[in-house]
Amino acid sequence: MKMIYTVEDRPKFGQVIVFAFQQLLAIMAATIAVPMIIGNGMSIAAALFGAGVGTLVYVLFTKAKSPVFLGSSFAFLGSMGAAFAGAVSAQAGFAGLILGAVFAGLVYVVIALLVKFVGVGWLNKLMPPVVIGPTVAIIGLSLAGNAVGDLQTSNVKGGATLIAVLCGLVTLITVTVCSTYGKKMARLIPFIIGILAGFATAAIFTAIGYAADVDALKIADFSKLTALVADGVTVKTFISVPDFTFVEAFKGVKDIDGAYIASIAVAYIPVALVVFAEHVADHKNISSIIERDLLDKPGLHRTLLGDGVGSMVGAFFGGCPNTTYGESVACVAITRNASVVTIITTACMAIVISFLSPVIAFLSSIPSCVMGGVCMALYGFIAVSGLKMLQPVDLNNNRNLFVASTILIAGIGGLALNFGKVTITSIATALILGILVNTILSGKKEDKTEE
Repeated sequence: MKMIYTVEDRPKFGQVIVFAFQQLLAIMAATIAVPMIIGNGMSIAAALFGAGVGTLVYVLFTKAKSPVFLGSSFAFLGSMGAAFAGAVSAQAGFAGLILGAVFAGLVYVVIALLVKFVGVGWLNKLMPPVVIGPTVAIIGLSLAGNAVGDLQTSNVKGGATLIAVLCGLVTLITVTVCSTYGKKMARLIPFIIGILAGFATAAIFTAIGYAADVDALKIADFSKLTALVADGVTVKTFISVPDFTFVEAFKGVKDIDGAYIASIAVAYIPVALVVFAEHVADHKNISSIIERDLLDKPGLHRTLLGDGVGSMVGAFFGGCPNTTYGESVACVAITRNASVVTIITTACMAIVISFLSPVIAFLSSIPSCVMGGVCMALYGFIAVSGLKMLQPVDLNNNRNLFVASTILIAGIGGLALNFGKVTITSIATALILGILVNTILSGKKEDKTEE
């Protein structure tokens, strides 16, 4: 896929601001969803700040060679919940979040050192295209339910599903038309144009709903914005310091003991080992998109260090371990903009916006159905990127056929495994099964089905 902007390219200042905002919109919903799910006083703004800082750390370690944004990791939801559940106080729970991120980050550091001295040849043998392709595909396919669920959801209770779907489809169609038929600038910012179109449609229905007093038409929720206007947007309400995790964590250090630390280690370390596999899949995917092997240059050891240390730093501020985002990868692929300057600007923008209450309120007011339309394009593109990796693979060979089918069915079917507080996600389970099947059948070179 030919990039409009390559990794080293520097778009004009005005353009890069727009491109960065688009990247931010692409990763926003998932990044703020994690603290919303966990609750316990976690801050959405702090999570956004942590994602921005973590991404800058990642860019630093990868020598600005990998155009990927780091956001809150869903894989650690169970681990984060365990940190609060096992804590004697809320403050101790926040301390547990940071401690857990440190454990997870150290796993990445150890693996990075191993890769540095041993190389990645073993990894390419362990995860050839027939294994990694279907795995990347199910990363997108496993999120299909989320996208469709959002597509049918309004921001106001009682909003009609069909109206919400219409707003989401307006977004999706606008994105696809701009990306396919648009001129250079339109092709570079299809998500911004699509979200604006969907938001405008939702706002029109909502206005009609309030005018006619019909709840079914009220798709968008502007209550957070109107609350700011009603109170008067002062400096105090305009600029608000996020509730950083470390502030509460320092208060809870006195409440943690050896048993609690051990429970945090058990909750986080196994998950980090599993997420490592997803890290490899994401980087093989972005490598195929930009046609550069990031596992070779800057090197898997650098991407791991960036991800691991970025998670530690991100959790220190926002409580959430970070991970490379498939939404970010898909945004690069669809817009054909691989400029790392865009990623850096996105990270800085996330940090700045986390302090601006009106902007946070505006982003929160974007209807779920509109973001669902965007996610249909993003998640679908991730799935297709994985399937494209299978193009050079001979699927007439029974060995390849069984490996790919095992991964796809296990992943799409949602085969997740639970061991106490540790959950091996369906994606990781599918990848592990694929590696096992591929290894077991590795002795069989040629066995083609009859045509």
